[in-house]
Amino acid sequence: MLRDYLVGLSVGRAILWCYFIWYLVVLIRYFDPDPRLWATSLGISLLVGVALCINARASTNGPVQLGRWQTFRFFLIPFCVSSFGALVKDRGFFLVFSPRWDDLAIAVAIYAVLGGTVAALKSRHSH
Repeated sequence: MLRDYLVGLSVGRAILWCYFIWYLVVLIRYFDPDPRLWATSLGISLLVGVALCINARASTNGPVQLGRWQTFRFFLIPFCVSSFGALVKDRGFFLVFSPRWDDLAIAVAIYAVLGGTVAALKSRHSH
């Protein structure tokens, strides 16, 4: 099942996975156990997620059905964005990039493993 998912992985979804990997690297390296941070992020996630679902379902051609994972991402992304901002505050980040080379190296290594695995599976699948 994972193999089939990776073989069918589009460039867009691979990019989303890279975003999520970067979030996880930052989360692990800069974790803050403050419950207010996580409660605020959850609240933002609920407000923005509902707004995104309403916006995506509204269409001039009638209502649009959203997939389960698409709906989940509409809530996950605002949660990640808001908690990411709180985790990196006053830590010297430039935009979303860590000032520590090892944070970047860890993420790039994981990206390379993901990309290499996908490329190898797609190559094997096409033969």
